[in-house]
Amino acid sequence: MASTNDLKNGMTLDIDGQLWNVVEFQHVKPGKGPAFVRTKLKSVMTGKVVDRTYNAGVKIDIAILEKRDMQYLYHDGSDYVFMDTKTYDQVSIPSEVVGDAAKYMLENTDAVVAVHEGIPLYIELAASVPLTITYTEPGLQGDRSSGGTKPATLETGLEIQVPLFIKQDEKVLVDTRDGSYLGRAN
Repeated sequence: MASTNDLKNGMTLDIDGQLWNVVEFQHVKPGKGPAFVRTKLKSVMTGKVVDRTYNAGVKIDIAILEKRDMQYLYHDGSDYVFMDTKTYDQVSIPSEVVGDAAKYMLENTDAVVAVHEGIPLYIELAASVPLTITYTEPGLQGDRSSGGTKPATLETGLEIQVPLFIKQDEKVLVDTRDGSYLGRAN
């Protein structure tokens, strides 16, 4: 149990048996009346965002999330198999939990898995990952970085837009938050 005065961005709350992440919060002290806390909460399971207002000092339940360093091993049917890098235990995580992270994961990719009471909730990847382009149209003489873009298919099957000068079999950095091209990988 904690107070609304202890809220921080990224904190996970247990409200009516559901887990919510604090996206943002604001302590408000109006000229008249008691102080209150205005929050924007995002559901961990569904991604739905709601606004909630609490009186200042009200007790709230904080959910204890354990974030484990894991390594993605392989895809098995509808599950993804991860290995805990400390204990070497293997865990099968359903594809619904992995979600869009699957588009950026190759075998042996490191990830952080958030676990609550033994149940995996979501996967966090690095902000950018290097991936190899398996197919793109060849560039033409005169194509420059300030020009347009073209579609490219990556080794995970994801299709992104890349500058015209990028060639097939090049390694590029891809932003895992929005799937955008960031540059060539070293």
